[in-house]
Amino acid sequence: MKAVVWHGVGDIRLDDVPEPQIEQPTDAIVRLTASAICGTDLHFIRGTGGEMVPGTILGHEGVGIVEQVGADVRNFRPGDRVVIPSTIGCGYCSYCRAGYYSQCDNANPNGPLAGTCFYGGPKTTGPIQGLQAEKARILFAATNLVKIPDGVTDQQAIMVSDIFPTGYFGADIADIKPGHTVAVFGCGPVGQFVIASAKLMKAGRIFAVDRIPSRLDTARAQGAEAINFEQEDPVEALRRLTGGIGVDRAIDAVGVDAKHADHGPAAQKAQQEEQTFQQELEEVAPQGTAWNAGDAPSQALEWAVQGLCKAGTLSIIGVYPQTMQNFPVGAAMNKNLTIRSGNCNHRKYIPMLLDLVEQGTIDPEKLLSQVEEMSDAIGAYHAFDERQPGWLKVELVPGM
Repeated sequence: MKAVVWHGVGDIRLDDVPEPQIEQPTDAIVRLTASAICGTDLHFIRGTGGEMVPGTILGHEGVGIVEQVGADVRNFRPGDRVVIPSTIGCGYCSYCRAGYYSQCDNANPNGPLAGTCFYGGPKTTGPIQGLQAEKARILFAATNLVKIPDGVTDQQAIMVSDIFPTGYFGADIADIKPGHTVAVFGCGPVGQFVIASAKLMKAGRIFAVDRIPSRLDTARAQGAEAINFEQEDPVEALRRLTGGIGVDRAIDAVGVDAKHADHGPAAQKAQQEEQTFQQELEEVAPQGTAWNAGDAPSQALEWAVQGLCKAGTLSIIGVYPQTMQNFPVGAAMNKNLTIRSGNCNHRKYIPMLLDLVEQGTIDPEKLLSQVEEMSDAIGAYHAFDERQPGWLKVELVPGM
């Protein structure tokens, strides 16, 4: 079968690989009818998302048809149409039973302390072969498959595999209440669904911070107030637009690849802060110490902490590797900020979000910008990585 395979940093290929097989009685085999490219996948290609194992099939978003089930999968049968949650949980450990599927004790082959297990990720997550393929083996299938209602299309369902629940999770852990002011840092696919979720939670005003005009246009079309950080300092803009107070809630939907502005007032300020930070490192570091990108604070996190009101809440759902160890904790502590973060517990949210889609409360397909054949996956990755105008969310269709 065909699959998108990671071979090295900057090197992914559409390869012929063996079809997956049932290995455990809790497994199922699903024939994929839709997959997608996620910003998280770009971290792996750039080498900023942790150590990858060559030969790993990429992709953690999937919709398909069940082809086989193991003996212990009692709630699905061949022919069922399903969406696949991105993170994997066993369904019976204490964390899964409490809804923390992304912290399952049993899914990750590296052990209960290894962290989140998901499809198509780095070595620390399994690795588990991903979903940008014609077929996939689904672990703990009784838990990690969700039936799709007849009234929900593949294009709607693929958005509910990862980015919609992740955006909703980011808004949920931010504890958004009616009337709250909310700043969303990063207006990619997940950021757009944070905006949509904040609207569902009746936020009063939503500010969208990014530099890509087409993404800011999409955010504006959802009712958000756009802030282009290459044209103005986002922290000063947030304070000015909130009467000097700052926002009640901020969500970092960018992660480790957050970039400084290339020019403008925010760029000058960010460059000065980075120079100061590097000088401070040199003063305290032993001679000859080498510092890497993981030592530098994330621009999105800095802006979020600075743009929040006193006693506000910061939600972090952008992807950061374990090597990322710098955070503006002093500024956060002195403002009495509440900080919540983590990988989304997809299985917790997917059934509820599918109900909202089926009822017509929200149509996630409106944020799907491209549908590409899997045979064109490499070109689609390039266009998405370059943030070409209009490239927001890309569905991949095997054998279209």
